[in-house]
Amino acid sequence: MQSDNNPKRLNKHLALVLGISRREADQIIEQGRATVNGNIVSLGARFDTSDIIKVDGKILDNKKDYQYIALNKPVGYVCSRRQQGDSPTIYDLLPANLHNLKPVGRLDRDSSGLILITNDGDFAYQMTHPKFYKVKVYQVTLNKDLEPLHQQMISDFGVTLDDGASKLSLERLRDDDRRNWTVTMHEGRNRQIRRTFAALGYNVVKLHRTDFGNYKIDDLESGKYIVINKT
Repeated sequence: MQSDNNPKRLNKHLALVLGISRREADQIIEQGRATVNGNIVSLGARFDTSDIIKVDGKILDNKKDYQYIALNKPVGYVCSRRQQGDSPTIYDLLPANLHNLKPVGRLDRDSSGLILITNDGDFAYQMTHPKFYKVKVYQVTLNKDLEPLHQQMISDFGVTLDDGASKLSLERLRDDDRRNWTVTMHEGRNRQIRRTFAALGYNVVKLHRTDFGNYKIDDLESGKYIVINKT
């Protein structure tokens, strides 16, 4: 491996190019799957822009930049690279040059709203791991009025699910309406909001995410995306 005045950390570069976390990049290096100029490297390795980097025998691009996209996902689309049945994927809404990016977390097929998409694995990790305490806000409509007792259970005590207790912050959208709620949460377990209400006998008929950390959907139209900056 050559040296210059500004060698770069290999694990950070692998995370960028492959859209993975640095922890996953370190695992690739530990497993001996990464080479620089034909030599297997170890943790802490650095590289120059003129070096040839390979993972599993495939050459990686040394000049890739981080990209961050905010998408207003419509109902009916899945957050997957592969089509699931007749459901289109969010990549059908993006140009081909953005298909290498990965969604940060998920919204299920029947949910809509803000999805962040990136090739920055560290950013994805910081946005989704519970220890970073990222606030997510949803507009939720139920199939019937939420009983005051059930509201208290969800907000104050939590509802026991198969994977642990679920506690959500609830606020009515209108004083006289008990079907439409703003739901705020700090976790991101699979279908957590739907399962929480279902445990008390309610169906969520609409779930729309408006906020994720510092990012807001604002007036972004359904099915459209914008380039955003990392904050």
